[in-house]
Amino acid sequence: MAPVFAHGQLRLYLLSLLESGPKHGYELITALSDRFGGTYRPSAGTIYPRLARLEEEGLVVRVDQERKSTYSLTDAGRAELAAREADLADLEEGIADTVRDRAASVRADVRGEMRGLRADLAAAAQQARATAVQHQPPAPTDAHAASHVRRTDAEAMLGRFRDELRADLRRADAGGKVEQLTVDTLRTVLDTALAAVRQTLR
Repeated sequence: MAPVFAHGQLRLYLLSLLESGPKHGYELITALSDRFGGTYRPSAGTIYPRLARLEEEGLVVRVDQERKSTYSLTDAGRAELAAREADLADLEEGIADTVRDRAASVRADVRGEMRGLRADLAAAAQQARATAVQHQPPAPTDAHAASHVRRTDAEAMLGRFRDELRADLRRADAGGKVEQLTVDTLRTVLDTALAAVRQTLR
């Protein structure tokens, strides 16, 4: 994908985000991610050097509070925003176009991923059925007891899946890395798996 911001545009947009009041660096990162619908999330290595540069230019002031630093506009920063009102309007229009383009690209990527996942799931299900036929155990004398054992095994597998995926999601969320693609992929995989398993229960 093409760069989100042209030279100097992120600097201007950070000033605009601070116009509503003081913010921590993480709040600015989150605000940018929200503005782009989750299709773009700048790293701390992108944001903090630019905030430091704005501070050097006298456009923002940093206030250190315990382990966090809050950034606020100075009078010079507000004057810069006022002088570049037209540039900011053009930037907002460009961001709207970028969000649409990135959303279309993500949708295309998701569709491609889903086709691949469905094919993989179908192949796995076919292999599982073939293996089950090859290794079919003798018919149990107590069908209900055998069914109960298999249900218990299935529920244990579901529990392990849930616990492992929940832990992975929480680790990713701590770093702000859970994207919409992750949610869309999980939804499609689970819907496909549910339909495939239900077929075996009829």
